[in-house]
Amino acid sequence: MAEARSAPTVGQIVLGLRLRDLRERAGCSFAEAAHALSVNTTTVRRMEKAEVGLKPPYVEKLLRMYGLSADEAASFLALVEEANQPGWWHSFRDVLPAWFSLYVSLEGEASLIRAYEPHCVPGLLQTEDYARALLRTGFPAADEEELDRRVQLRMGRQRLLEGPQAPVLWAVLDEQVLRRHVGSPEVMRGQIDHLAEMTRQQNVTLQIIPFTSGAHPGMFGPFQLFRFDIPELPDIVYTESLTGATYLDQRPDTAAYLEVLDRMGAQAAPVPHTETVLGEIRKEF
Repeated sequence: MAEARSAPTVGQIVLGLRLRDLRERAGCSFAEAAHALSVNTTTVRRMEKAEVGLKPPYVEKLLRMYGLSADEAASFLALVEEANQPGWWHSFRDVLPAWFSLYVSLEGEASLIRAYEPHCVPGLLQTEDYARALLRTGFPAADEEELDRRVQLRMGRQRLLEGPQAPVLWAVLDEQVLRRHVGSPEVMRGQIDHLAEMTRQQNVTLQIIPFTSGAHPGMFGPFQLFRFDIPELPDIVYTESLTGATYLDQRPDTAAYLEVLDRMGAQAAPVPHTETVLGEIRKEF
């Protein structure tokens, strides 16, 4: 049987979608594909949705059935092998919830990340000291070793903002994010200095919604929107609760969140003023 797992990689999601398209173009039904593999139709559906791992022998049978040439099938199978390789974060599975591992995979493949955060600095923009203070509060029972692992994971995620293939990050923060004391005043000063430094990167945009702007359409909670250069992948919105997460990829949902981001951006301080706002708040610590 196909191998079940907690969360797929982006590569597995894309290949599942490609398998679906190949099946539909070949005019094959779920029942016909399932018969070729001697499995039930649910297994085929789950393969296409990346809810189970892609076993190369299964995929090879399907590709033959869908009419791919030997060279085309070999190329596809090579992609399957690559997609089945665990991501760098796999070594942190002891401190990485299954529902968040998909987030890290999406984050690593996105070309654009837009985020709204009303509570704390986004993980990709946190300093190590700020992250440690925040995680210590969130995981009060964690010992220092576990805390170190969680901090290392968060710092590791930030490497994606470096290099020529780095995504564009556009974050909108409520003013209270910068006024809420996380750790000591020294930690907060370091965090604000880091934000000012990050805004000087071409691929990072930061906006702050001041208290004086009043109510805004994002007051229901934090969320992130991922956009990809991969044709098969639509925009995906991530929202989080205390014990889980929701991933939205239907166009009406993602369009609604995108509209909210645009409206909040219009209410926030203009981008050229962000560093000035940061400087004024820093003086209070």
